[in-house]
Amino acid sequence: MALIILSLSDVRKSFGAVKAVDGVSFQLLEGEIIGILGPNGAGKTTLVNLISGELPLDTGKIIYMGRDITYSPIYERRKIGIARSYQLPQIFENMTVLENVLVGILTREGGIRDFWSLRDSRRRIIKRAEEILDALGLANKAFVEAKKLSEGERKVLDIAITLTLNPRLLLLDEPTTSVSSEEKYMVMDVIMKYIKQFNITSIIVEHDLEIVEKYLPSRVLVMYNGKIVYDGNFQEIKSNDPVKIIVFGE
Repeated sequence: MALIILSLSDVRKSFGAVKAVDGVSFQLLEGEIIGILGPNGAGKTTLVNLISGELPLDTGKIIYMGRDITYSPIYERRKIGIARSYQLPQIFENMTVLENVLVGILTREGGIRDFWSLRDSRRRIIKRAEEILDALGLANKAFVEAKKLSEGERKVLDIAITLTLNPRLLLLDEPTTSVSSEEKYMVMDVIMKYIKQFNITSIIVEHDLEIVEKYLPSRVLVMYNGKIVYDGNFQEIKSNDPVKIIVFGE
């Protein structure tokens, strides 16, 4: 029987009179990779923020690997394997690609002092950073300043930093936003290869329907006005007229 990694029960979050997330419930099994669709203002990013701990929910319950994390702070969620990326890459522009990933590892381990004082720690941490870059196709850019990367490469670097947390649950918010049509498939190819190789349970918020259809066809959640109005196969949306209008505008 597959392990339930994440379970949300009647999760709600309002901002004044606006119900950003309105009674959301779903489960995510180990190794599942799902997409979240919906128009602007549907509540997608707010939902990710509630799962990651960046926002407190109003009511409801969040269970992660059998543990109630409903009121756990963000740093505790990171420690137990929940990591996320953002629509805009969170990188250090004037550092090299390798240095960015090293900072991510050192922040997670709290080992900045050990890095400089212990040769074994330096060797291990650098090796780990190089492994991540190699797996994501950035090894040849290791000594390039981050500001010199293309938008697609910057997205991949941002995700590389996120992966230094060794996540069991990965939350990606619009990974192809601002990426050119030429690079968006490269970004998704890299992401999907990595998370499948390491069996990382993932939630991917995505607005690009071509990306969803190609990479996330088996299960998508469609949000509208803070609610999940559809949970199922992407192709079957086309035969569900109310949801089809929300997703395709038809």
